[in-house]
Amino acid sequence: MQTSQHDPVSKLIFELSKLPGIGEKTATRLSYFILKQDETYAATLADAILNAKKKIILCDRCYTFTDINPCRICLNPNRDQSLVCVVERPADVLSIEQSGTYRGTYHVLHGFLSPLDGIGPDDLKIRELLGRLAETSKSIRELILATNPSVEGEATALYLSRLVKPFGIRLTKLAHGLPVGGTLEYTDRQTIGKAIENRVEI
Repeated sequence: MQTSQHDPVSKLIFELSKLPGIGEKTATRLSYFILKQDETYAATLADAILNAKKKIILCDRCYTFTDINPCRICLNPNRDQSLVCVVERPADVLSIEQSGTYRGTYHVLHGFLSPLDGIGPDDLKIRELLGRLAETSKSIRELILATNPSVEGEATALYLSRLVKPFGIRLTKLAHGLPVGGTLEYTDRQTIGKAIENRVEI
């Protein structure tokens, strides 16, 4: 879409269309919805975005998005600290939490291995995961590799399994209730719950 600095509506549509999963038509609908609301709504929305951007950081233990450090999941004494679920993105943490079946902790990689896109091990939180295992391997009994069932996700899980096996920790991955090529973020909570419960050894 051609935008102009003199056309606020087109600029709004253009910026919204940059969001993942938002095409030009959806961005247009969102833009007109926002414009129909009173100015207070727009100000509240803008403030929420800026506030989140300023206050949200990465947990220095699991690397999910949080406003306190360590995050609430890592600090929760009722969580099973001996169980660590490795996911690709912070959004995957939310998806698994919504399944209501998992009571362990997490480690967020912030992506997956993709040599064609120039994404290697150093671009992910893999070194941090290995450091965490080295420090707490005696207290961690199981690592669940919950990468997405895509080519890149499977390759990432395989790479991680080779690095983790020397620690002698039980390695599992999600069961095949998840659709091949799908993502955790868009999978229903019941399917994720079953995949967690029926995870398999690696």
